[in-house]
Amino acid sequence: MPPPPSELAHHWTIDPEVTFLNHGAFGACPREVLAYQSELRARLERNPMEFFLHELEPLLDEARQRLGAFLRADPEELVFVDNATTAVNTVLRSLRFEPGDELLTTSHAYNAVNNALRAVAERSGARVVVAQVPFPIGGPEQVTEAVLGRVTPRTRLAVVDHVTSSTGILFPLETLVPLLQGEGVDVLVDGAHAPGMLPLDLRALGAAYYAGNCHKWLCSPKGAAFLQIRRDRQSLIRPLTISHGANSPRTDRSRFRLEFDWVGTQDDSAVLSVPRALEVVGRMLPGGWPEVRARNDALARRARTILCEALGVAPPCPESMLGSLATVPLPTRADLPVSLPDSDPLQLALRERYRIEVPVFAWPAPPRRWIRVSPALHNSEGQYRYLAEALRELLADGAIAPPLG
Repeated sequence: MPPPPSELAHHWTIDPEVTFLNHGAFGACPREVLAYQSELRARLERNPMEFFLHELEPLLDEARQRLGAFLRADPEELVFVDNATTAVNTVLRSLRFEPGDELLTTSHAYNAVNNALRAVAERSGARVVVAQVPFPIGGPEQVTEAVLGRVTPRTRLAVVDHVTSSTGILFPLETLVPLLQGEGVDVLVDGAHAPGMLPLDLRALGAAYYAGNCHKWLCSPKGAAFLQIRRDRQSLIRPLTISHGANSPRTDRSRFRLEFDWVGTQDDSAVLSVPRALEVVGRMLPGGWPEVRARNDALARRARTILCEALGVAPPCPESMLGSLATVPLPTRADLPVSLPDSDPLQLALRERYRIEVPVFAWPAPPRRWIRVSPALHNSEGQYRYLAEALRELLADGAIAPPLG
């Protein structure tokens, strides 16, 4: 029998028949926040004219203020977007690059971000430069050395993760961002996993651009994310969709705000629910968000230890480089699919035989493969022990994967 989730799991609508260990992919939104989102939608539909023309703008301002306080960010530097990938594309497609310009990223970058970088480089004649960050890795200084070692006089932008998606490690941005910007290189941070996982201070970080999701560790509804654009770079960036704000006669709000706050008729209930998500998740534990982060981090470390001991493998990075994500190596298999994210036979067997949802994937390419855990408040240590036992059983089956040892 699978073990129960945590005592807090009743706040979510997650299927009790599923051992859900992949919060890091799409998050999960608490019942109370979903109910609030439904109220917003009903409010909109009762009088769409009133809502869109008179209520939406102050609601967006309030949501931005609340999120800005949580992120320690200037609210006037924040715009809401659908997801972090949209935020990254917004910056890349706004900036102008010349043939020979270099766009710097790392070998740990998210696939969608890599695709966006390549598309922009192909259009402009620029080229993508990839800093090879090792994994397994011994410490954060290896990240800094790898990235700075690929900076040249042609480097125009660096796109770096805050928390890497596949490998689950923290990049040392407090060191890396000022060093890069001291070389005249603007930094776009892919912070998809960071909000709610890490205690952010975007003012202190000072990156030119920061993209973050709210649907992951903040547990908002899907469709809520933000892009932070430093004030001295706002004139360079425009939304992907150009709409009425481009020639609005209004003078009470900046052109930047007018363009980003109205890109056409859409359902903004997800972003308007972000303050409620901050409130709901923050009161689930007595210590508020600091305790939420500490619990998730501790469970990620414990889950990694359980899996490493069960599989007889060494942790691929020091604990100091972990947040609420942890990746563990698995036996190699050369015949894995390359492109499909959920087609590893081990992942399929975990889902079908044990009702466990957890990602198993090849990275950076077959035959190297990994399993990633991403604990949230609805998870329990017992669930990771159950996963470890399932892995031991499945990895003994040569049809699923090479046996351990």
